[in-house]
Amino acid sequence: MTPTLVRQHPSRTGAAPRVDLRARARDWSEIQERMLVPLYEAVYERLDVGPATRLLGLGCGSGLALLMAVSRGAAVTGVDTSSDRLALARERLLPDERDARSQPDTRIVQGSPAGAARTGAAGYSVVTAFEPIGCLAGDAEGLGELLGEALPLAGRGAAVVLAGWGPPERCTTSTVLRVAAKLAEPLRGADAWRPTERDDLERVAERAGLRPDGSGRVACPFGYADADSAVRGLKSTGLFDPAITATDQVQVDKELTEALHPYQRADGTVWMPNVFRYLVARVP
Repeated sequence: MTPTLVRQHPSRTGAAPRVDLRARARDWSEIQERMLVPLYEAVYERLDVGPATRLLGLGCGSGLALLMAVSRGAAVTGVDTSSDRLALARERLLPDERDARSQPDTRIVQGSPAGAARTGAAGYSVVTAFEPIGCLAGDAEGLGELLGEALPLAGRGAAVVLAGWGPPERCTTSTVLRVAAKLAEPLRGADAWRPTERDDLERVAERAGLRPDGSGRVACPFGYADADSAVRGLKSTGLFDPAITATDQVQVDKELTEALHPYQRADGTVWMPNVFRYLVARVP
């Protein structure tokens, strides 16, 4: 979800939706971010992330994936452009200045991977880009730009992990994301939902000069306490920003709630099974 790498996506008209960024970051942290925990766990297990790991997290958001790596003993650096999400990441990982000084193996950097370079960090053995691509036009190109800055910080043979949405027929949420595409239609050329393509991750890796070294699929169901939580969580990904720009918050909330109705159970909870894919590639 996104992104960050999960990030607010302004339309190509130059307009951006008016949203409470602090509230959105909190919704991401409290509702949506945990949906990808099975993906984080599968990747860390496969790569044996532990005390010997130096990990660079691109689009680290509010830091849950970093926290999971730290719990396994890894040294981590998280990079993101969202100051509101990074504030939550610091609360999790560096709750005060004293802890920041006593945890030199944990860094939180606002901006681009080049900012991490300015801290003197380099020689990463794992680079993760956990925001799934394959939903927004141009997201693969954006990831390629991030990798262009990040890869010089990685050691030879380092693992680079790219993540993407699975096939639309395996992702229930894709039917809901079509609402975003429909509402954003007036902004022709705007970033909007697109069907996932089979080789999205491989194309990004090839353009970055990486060597593929295996892939996997992980079930990441989206489960919410109620429809309101689902709407807030899904909007926190930024995938509905073009729709909000083209219409307004009220219209998006209304149509999103209607699209979620088939997935709402008798007790009011919302359950949407999804499959995500990851690719492990190596720095030559």
